[in-house]
Amino acid sequence: MPNERLRGCISAAGLTIDAMASHVGVDRKTVERWISTERTPHRSHRWKAAALLEQDETYLWPSLSSDARVQGASDAEFVQLYPHRGAVPHDMWQRIVDDATDSIDILVYSGLFLVDNRPDFTDVLAEKASNGVRVRLLFGDPDSGEVKRRSEEEGIGVDGLSGRIRITLSYIAKVVGTPGIEVRLHDTILYNSIYRSDTTMLVNPHVYGSGAPFNPVMHLQRVPGGRMFDHYQTSFDRTWEAGKPLETAK
Repeated sequence: MPNERLRGCISAAGLTIDAMASHVGVDRKTVERWISTERTPHRSHRWKAAALLEQDETYLWPSLSSDARVQGASDAEFVQLYPHRGAVPHDMWQRIVDDATDSIDILVYSGLFLVDNRPDFTDVLAEKASNGVRVRLLFGDPDSGEVKRRSEEEGIGVDGLSGRIRITLSYIAKVVGTPGIEVRLHDTILYNSIYRSDTTMLVNPHVYGSGAPFNPVMHLQRVPGGRMFDHYQTSFDRTWEAGKPLETAK
């Protein structure tokens, strides 16, 4: 039975089968088989395809919803749900930085609590970077319309959130340009704040009219075969690519 969802999404994205094949890393005939049959691609290929088409993989290949292996791995990724950010143990926030040996990714609007609660935050980041850890920090552009809109939605005035971002950036300025540390600004509608350290991730969903501190936090641990961790990591990577380096941002 043809996979009309996949065919339709490729067409809607303005892509050709050849372009799809090239991006995913397979040949044209393979993509044609995905479309003409119910064949499900290998995990790495379908993740790339889903990211390119900006669709959930279970939408493109519905049979995955009943795949016990995928479900089991995703269940294993989910460690704990905290009712609000303050419920996350203090040492968990420390471990996000202290335990990193490969990479640290942070996506927020302001993230002021990170430096408020830990005066040596930037020093530790610099030390980690000197030891080979890749550090990528994404903050909201304080002059963007999205930041001002979110600030009003949270009831802290049109410039409330912008002010918090600028305070954070004043602390972060000391490590801008440090080898291994990159800082960018984004102007996206931020649906989740993401704090990732190697294979550990905290995801703080945003709720309309409610500030990030009052919203739940999910603790995820990357497990081979799972999809939640990589799903949020893909979101970070897309935002990162669209961001502007802090030293050149206006």
